[in-house]
Amino acid sequence: MKLIGPFRQVVTLADLPLRGKLSDEQLEIIVDGGILVHNDRIQQIGNYEVLKSEHQNIEIETIEGEQIVLPAFVDSHTHICFGGNRANDFAMRNAGKTYLEIAESGGGIWSSVQHTREASEEELLKTLLERIDFLISLGITTIEVKSGYGLDLENELKMLRMIKKAQQHTKAALVPTCLSAHLKPRDFDGSNEDYLQYIISEILPKVKEENLADRVDIFIEKSAFQPEESKNFLLKAKALGFRLTVHADQFTPGSSRIAVEAGAQSADHLEATIDEDIAFLAQSDTVATALPGASLGLGEKFTPARKLLDAGAIVAIASDWNPGSAPMGNLITQASVLATFEKLTTAEVLAGITFRSAFALGLEDRGRLEKNMKADFVTFKTDNFQNVLYNQGSLKAENVYINGEKY
Repeated sequence: MKLIGPFRQVVTLADLPLRGKLSDEQLEIIVDGGILVHNDRIQQIGNYEVLKSEHQNIEIETIEGEQIVLPAFVDSHTHICFGGNRANDFAMRNAGKTYLEIAESGGGIWSSVQHTREASEEELLKTLLERIDFLISLGITTIEVKSGYGLDLENELKMLRMIKKAQQHTKAALVPTCLSAHLKPRDFDGSNEDYLQYIISEILPKVKEENLADRVDIFIEKSAFQPEESKNFLLKAKALGFRLTVHADQFTPGSSRIAVEAGAQSADHLEATIDEDIAFLAQSDTVATALPGASLGLGEKFTPARKLLDAGAIVAIASDWNPGSAPMGNLITQASVLATFEKLTTAEVLAGITFRSAFALGLEDRGRLEKNMKADFVTFKTDNFQNVLYNQGSLKAENVYINGEKY
């Protein structure tokens, strides 16, 4: 048993509802608090001196100076396993080139596919671990990681195997997702439906056999896969035992309905979601995941997070860190900017990057500081938790704890 503290403020996020809007007055804030940890779980949260007096002969880890503590963050949507980079895409986009023009000049997703196919396993693993370490430094300890830059059996398995291998080298919890349905590769001889059937019959059985992922994603968009063929694919993947998530409504509306109808855990992007689909999402358990990094990277509008929350939806916020549209990777900066444009309360943002984001991954044992929760938390050297978002990512995490141990 170990007592960690004292903290100027412990922001527990306890007892907050899973869905809908939140006010900052709903936040439980324990002043001069401590966290009692046993093995990898939280045993008790309370006043530090009281906990110290109640538990004799336990290990004490003293926190020096004024620090606040929050539940560790969860990034529920990333593409951080990739080769190469697309800095030229960003420069061309800012110079006024269209998506099609960039793709025709050798950029776009296909560029990342080529670089990832060319990358060795060692190179992919090395860069993936570097990106994981960066996310941990921000206070993120649970990270979803997608494939989707291989787009054939050999290279999709290569990506997923490196994600699995990375788990052996990091204390962060990795959640792998198979995104073979990112788009139809240029070198595939057949239709969209042929390629989706290739994934179902060739790729997913091997993914399951090697226990590489239990989640499947698809990009539903005019430039990728169409709604009806996507729904058929999702239902087939579900029948194989996979959990579902969907890239939905990024540029055109309608596909978030497919996500809900298929029973997806989350519908991610939603920048183009219209009001009637907001209501549809709000009546479901499918998490609406905002990806402000993509809005910033592409110069597009933000996910209508305010409307979604007001309608009663479950809203998470993730980074979408990828080499093309969202190269920043800084979830805290992105969430802070989203809050400014969408008028989100601090409570709504913190919920969106902790327990609500964890729910999008099917994980309900983290994202709050309370008894029996996973002992993952992050401290900041400040006397006021509001400074974390106020500084928009420039206030760096002081210490990150994973399973009750300082990283």
